[in-house]
Amino acid sequence: MGMQMALSLLMGYAMGSIPFGLLLARLSGAGDIRKIGSGNIGATNVLRTGNKFIAALTLLLDVAKGAVPILLVREYINPDMVPLAAAGAFFGHLYPIWLKFNGGKGVATYAGVMFGLFPWEGGLVYAAVWILSLLIVRISSVSGLLAAIAAPLFAVYAGEIKLVALLIACSLLVFWNHRSNIERLLAGDEPRVGSKPG
Repeated sequence: MGMQMALSLLMGYAMGSIPFGLLLARLSGAGDIRKIGSGNIGATNVLRTGNKFIAALTLLLDVAKGAVPILLVREYINPDMVPLAAAGAFFGHLYPIWLKFNGGKGVATYAGVMFGLFPWEGGLVYAAVWILSLLIVRISSVSGLLAAIAAPLFAVYAGEIKLVALLIACSLLVFWNHRSNIERLLAGDEPRVGSKPG
């Protein structure tokens, strides 16, 4: 059991910590994404390079790295270890050892975690809140924060009480990593999608 726990956590962390935004930006010739826009390695900042394809690919891969380790652990290790894989993937994205523990803000990878933990419905609800709010307010941080609020609420609705604490922790980390965005929101300075960061 101890080996299964360690393997599940490490598999999640290893996959979650792959900095796809940084790697794809460099491969596309955009340079170090950490020196562009907000300095974040996620899809929103990759979009600021002007390369929509690379931004979309970053988004998809960041979602995938949240879901894939969960699916692998469920299938090949032990379904009971799935929460550890989810925690590892999410934490790995936020704090990758390869980037001195300075990673992304977690919104896309959180979507992958929701798709992995639940049979589609959880991921679809998360994605719907994220996308619809983005279309309405056109502020990436607001849509991400609203999606993060929706995640543990869906777990309660679905009766998956054992996952609520994990998802609350993930949501709190999303809020913590968006603290500068929240400050700009309160000051009215948060940029909208497609504009330069404030």
